[in-house]
Parts: sequence; C-alpha cells; structure tokens
Amino acid sequence: MTAGQAAPTEPGLIQKKLRLLMELRRAGIADTRVLGAIEKIPREKFVPASFEDQAYENMALPIGNGQTVSQPYVVALMTEKLEVGTRQHVLEIGTGSGYQTAVLAALCRRVFTIERHRELLREAERRFQEVRLHNIVCRFGDGTKGWPEHAPYERVLVTAAAPEVPSTLADGLGPGGILIVPIGEDHRDQHLMRIRRLVDRFETEDLGLVRFVPLVAGLPKSRLDQSLT
Repeated sequence: MTAGQAAPTEPGLIQKKLRLLMELRRAGIADTRVLGAIEKIPREKFVPASFEDQAYENMALPIGNGQTVSQPYVVALMTEKLEVGTRQHVLEIGTGSGYQTAVLAALCRRVFTIERHRELLREAERRFQEVRLHNIVCRFGDGTKGWPEHAPYERVLVTAAAPEVPSTLADGLGPGGILIVPIGEDHRDQHLMRIRRLVDRFETEDLGLVRFVPLVAGLPKSRLDQSLT
C-alpha cells in the first residue's frame, strides 16, 4: 500500500467509510480525485481515540483547544471547489487535527499549513508521519498573516470563519489563484466563499452555508501568561 493509503483496520470502519463515500456522492461531490483522497486518508487516525468509532459519520468532531475536525462533506466540498492540481502548492490556514491537510496532500504537490495551537500542530505532525505523508510543511504561527515566503499563492484554504475576506490572503493570490474561506461572525450565518483572482479583478462565489470556529489573529496565551493575568 502506498503512502497515505492506510486503510481502516476494523471491518466496521471499512463499511462505514463505504457508506460515507456513497453519502458524499449523493450530496453532490462528483470529483473522483477528491472522493479517492477521502477514501485513502484514514480519518480515524485524525480524531481522538474516544471518537474513533464515529470517524466516518458525516459530522464534525471535537479535537481539543476548542477546535473541531470538519464534517467529511464540508472537507470534500472545500477540496473540490479549490480545484487542486497535482503540481500545485496549497496554503492551509488552520491545521487542526490534520485531516483536511492530509486530504489536500493526497491531491497536490505540497501543502504549507499553519496552526496557532502548538499542541494541535505537534499531534498533527505525528499523524502525518504515521500515515507516511511527506509533502506537508508545518508552521506554528498566526495564519491570518499568511506565509509571505510562498506568495503568490496558487491555492489557499482557510478552516476557520473570518468576519470578512482576509485581505492578506486574497491579495497574496497569484493570477488564477483560488481562496476558499468561510465568512461570517455569527456561526449560524456563515457562508463558504470562493475567491478567484483574475487578471484585473476578483471573482467571488457563494458556495452555501457552513459552520466553523472563528478565525483568530495572534497566538494563544501560554499557561504562564494566563497565570500572570
């Protein structure tokens, strides 16, 4: 089995994954490359052990630090709408558990991913090693600032909701570049937006309602900082 193709070891998980793939197809996910990536990446490796039996339910799951791993349909939709090519680089804002990162890594040349929670990033890096994904570069930092060394960006995916389109990320797109980002301050009224940079303008498309944790600028306070406040 090749890198990134670890299959569920429990027969029950295999059946749940097959049901999930059928559900995604019925929901309108038609890109066979995206469906193939969802099939290859073992989501049970990217959720806490206590939720492993729910890994292939079409729902978001908590991963600690007030964060979640997105439901598989949203991961598939965002990935499909990003239009990722095999030779492209993708910038991901918000590594989280690493599941979305892994799906992207199965489709592109390299993923550059930024996470503001050090504990989550360390755990995600461990998982990438476990499933033998070696085309992922991780950074601990403030994702709202982007990754200027790798601009202009070909593809950018944001896994948290911003109050408005982050200008740092949109302006960093190269010609033909695509940014996928949830927009909205209220979690009940967020819209998934696709911003495509054309030669002389931006093209914006509303992809529908979603629910994400907020995109936060800066880094979390350390335990020492919190004890001093």
